[in-house]
Amino acid sequence: MQRETDPIAGKTERLPGQAVRVDGVDLARGLALVAMTTFHFGWDLELFGFAGHGFATQPWMIWYARVIASSFLLLVGVSFVLAHHGGLKAKPFLWRLGKIVAAALLITVATRIATPNIFIFFGILHHIALASILCIFFVRLPVAVLLILAACVLAAALYGRSDLFNAPWWWWSGLNAFTPRSSDYVPVFPFFAAELAGLALGKWLISSGMALRLAAWRPQGGLAAVLRFIGRNSLAYYLLHQPVMLAILYGVQLVVR
Repeated sequence: MQRETDPIAGKTERLPGQAVRVDGVDLARGLALVAMTTFHFGWDLELFGFAGHGFATQPWMIWYARVIASSFLLLVGVSFVLAHHGGLKAKPFLWRLGKIVAAALLITVATRIATPNIFIFFGILHHIALASILCIFFVRLPVAVLLILAACVLAAALYGRSDLFNAPWWWWSGLNAFTPRSSDYVPVFPFFAAELAGLALGKWLISSGMALRLAAWRPQGGLAAVLRFIGRNSLAYYLLHQPVMLAILYGVQLVVR
């Protein structure tokens, strides 16, 4: 196969369409996960009685969680473009998808046992699994079309909710007229708008040459290294951070009460 210069790789010759790891994206993902941890910590403080009842469900906390989730999902779209801009890499895609699906099922089972009244049936990992598949069908669309579709998804979430979607098998959509009880609920509408915007951003980064400059950027310092590490191991971090915080708060509760 003839070798050529990849538009993202710059001066380094790569096979056409080879995926590129961008430190800036890993760093941003790590920052989003740390922000997510702070929200979950507030939730845990209320759970153990260290914060007043209703602390984690205050309007500003709810919006904080939505912004964090949306930023993380935006990066899912960006990463999809960077990983598959030359065509879908089936083997790594299926391997990653399998891990996410397994982790999502693990969370559903664990929360169904631990917190049956608010168990997670379609949380952020369930959403990412479905959105990853949907991205395959949308990634080739022009940037402008992706942004229009993102706006349509948001509009549908605002104006398209109906009692017709109130049956449990429709709850993944988010078009149901009420919000089901769950400690983590991330339906397709409106949150798939974030992935669509991420696909648009990723395609713009490549076409504008910004991806080349980001790929050459190497943020220095200990904090940047920690955030990159978290961003590159996002699934493991997501699965472990809550059990670790719960164990710590449980130990504190034993000591102070």
